[in-house]
Amino acid sequence: MARTRRPAAPAADGPDARGRLLEAGQAAFADRGFDGATVRDICRRAGVNIAGVTYHFGGKEGLYVEAVKHAHTCAARMNDFPAPPPGTPPVEKLRVFIREMVARMHAPASTTAMKLMMREMADPGRAAGVVVDEFIRPVAFALRGILRELLPGLDEPRLLATGFSVIGQILFYRQNRPVSELIFGKAAVDALDAGLVTDHVTRFTLAALGLAEPVGSSPRRGGTA
Repeated sequence: MARTRRPAAPAADGPDARGRLLEAGQAAFADRGFDGATVRDICRRAGVNIAGVTYHFGGKEGLYVEAVKHAHTCAARMNDFPAPPPGTPPVEKLRVFIREMVARMHAPASTTAMKLMMREMADPGRAAGVVVDEFIRPVAFALRGILRELLPGLDEPRLLATGFSVIGQILFYRQNRPVSELIFGKAAVDALDAGLVTDHVTRFTLAALGLAEPVGSSPRRGGTA
């Protein structure tokens, strides 16, 4: 049985051709979507032979999937979430989860990466499925597991809604930052740093779950409630 041969590497593209194609593809797909962006234009932007997309990614769809994955790691960085040590109390697991999630949402992200991610997630295709499988679902299920430990008697729909409430608080600071700056000014939004947001979301969530004093009360001695 004959083997399928990989196409020969395009000449004179350089060792960083794959990375340049990813960056150019991310920009083109963010601006014009999968259908509007062309392989020819992406290769021209990247300074790569038009055969480079087939060589490095197997075609336009493969480049698109990798560009969305690349955008996700630039925009959200939800991979490599630390696993809590065995025996960690569930309240502490939730604190750590919120802290890690906030840190990722406050890390610098390019406008292009955010634009591509929002475009793909608004109309999910194969690329969104890959990102969900590799990055988002493990994190979502980790949070659901923590909430199940904290709320063993809660039914599944309300448990899911509770998880959405936690994630929604954190995602707001990433997805709505440009509009928030238009409303309140950049200085005011810049003051909402990762430490402040972590403390607020943790206290707000634990108070809602009946595990901490109301947010309007003084913080308990020793830091975050």
